[in-house]
Amino acid sequence: MKPLKPLKPLIEILDSEGCSLVIRSQGKEQCYWKRGVADLFHLLRNEPQVLLNAQLADKVIGKGAAALMVLGGVKEVYAHTISHPALQLLEDAGISVSYSQCVEHIINRAGTDWCPVEKLCSSATTAEECLPLIEQFMANL
Repeated sequence: MKPLKPLKPLIEILDSEGCSLVIRSQGKEQCYWKRGVADLFHLLRNEPQVLLNAQLADKVIGKGAAALMVLGGVKEVYAHTISHPALQLLEDAGISVSYSQCVEHIINRAGTDWCPVEKLCSSATTAEECLPLIEQFMANL
């Protein structure tokens, strides 16, 4: 699937800055560098207005990240790589999604197993069901 035109500048920033996430919110672009769902979780908890109606480009979107985007009210998303469960969650929420690659699930950094948050959220059917699982995961870091 080709990236949506309005997201092209965000994708260019994502690639040129080497960040993990770029968000356009309230007319401003902001880069984020933390791994996994850390930045999205922080924003949802502490700066939810940044996610509301935002457009974003992310390197990797798994089900946990997708759940945080849904709960935050993001309106448009691009991912270099997205998992099928994440894509389904975003589409079910009416969020416009484009991506370069869709995979069955996100793998961990070592390449030995599923991403821990993807695995944790695998049986959840809604973004709301994912949130307490992600909260527990973040609390244990």
